[in-house]
Amino acid sequence: MPDPLLPSCSILLLAGGRGQRMGGQDKGLVEWHGRPLIAWLHETVRPMTNDLLLSCNRNRSRYADYADLLISDEEQGFPGPLAGIRGGLASARNEWMLVLPCDTPLIDRPLLQSLYKSAIEEPGSPVMLSCEGQWEPLFSIIPTRRRTEVDACWLTGERSPLRALLHLGARALEVPPCDPRLANLNTAELLKTTGSGRGTSA
Repeated sequence: MPDPLLPSCSILLLAGGRGQRMGGQDKGLVEWHGRPLIAWLHETVRPMTNDLLLSCNRNRSRYADYADLLISDEEQGFPGPLAGIRGGLASARNEWMLVLPCDTPLIDRPLLQSLYKSAIEEPGSPVMLSCEGQWEPLFSIIPTRRRTEVDACWLTGERSPLRALLHLGARALEVPPCDPRLANLNTAELLKTTGSGRGTSA
């Protein structure tokens, strides 16, 4: 059963990038402390939703166990995370869609619950995490009814998730400076030097 703390919320895991900083590897499948990065995220979010989506453009058979539904970008050539967000909004079955990147295994449930609570307190607009004034658009929650507006931004040529969400009137949820939960393990060096900070469960 889904965790009641995130009712009516789909979750989208973004794993459709080119992986340039990883030498072209599929980041979600790169191992960290003995498991693929995507497995750490899946363990955290699986109990929180009845609609877990995963955006990927490669290795669909390997990702299949980590989501209820796999989606791929409509356009070829890895057009970026906004393409994955569009695909998620088109497929999400709930009132809200929470977005997370695949290379952030230290994310925890309390932070996601805070993001959700911030959204439902003032429904209608997206909410993004912000750290020391720096917006984090890939840690966000979006009302799925705003899908057509995201599509409209895309059709004008917009490819920035930040600008698209700001266009929708996104609000910020501030997190502590240097919050380790937002760490992007997107290079081989970071994978080697970052500790898990937890056991085998979230």
